[in-house]
Amino acid sequence: MLIVLYSPSLKRNRQRKTNYRKRAALLISRSPFITVKISDQNVTSQVLKATRSGDVVISSVHSRELKNHGWKGSMNSLPACYLTGLLVGKKSLEKGTDAAILYTGKDPFTTRVAACLKGIVAAGVNVPVSDESLPRDDRISGEHIAKYAKI
Repeated sequence: MLIVLYSPSLKRNRQRKTNYRKRAALLISRSPFITVKISDQNVTSQVLKATRSGDVVISSVHSRELKNHGWKGSMNSLPACYLTGLLVGKKSLEKGTDAAILYTGKDPFTTRVAACLKGIVAAGVNVPVSDESLPRDDRISGEHIAKYAKI
């Protein structure tokens, strides 16, 4: 008699792509959700709505769009994350989405994600978040970057 002690796990869980408990809670809530992905050079933020056939993108902004508005700085700094959040918030309000929740999945809640979330809240989208978890205004305005550049 052979006893197998291996317990298989789901593929997207092994690949660290999906947190199924968070995803189930998100689907049960039936509210739009916000995702923020930060790479080494850029920031992407989307407002999505879950449907039976898959997630539908309501609005999406990539940090490269900041160049169209005159941005000359880094595309993944704290101010760029804030401005990306501000743009996606404005676009989602134009599409009729005035409330959403943040879905991080397996990604950690970092300062840059919080800066993007602060921009979304500043645009007027109702997102449940505490003020203590958001970065200070001097960090959003880039004073720490200017201080470093003077050295």
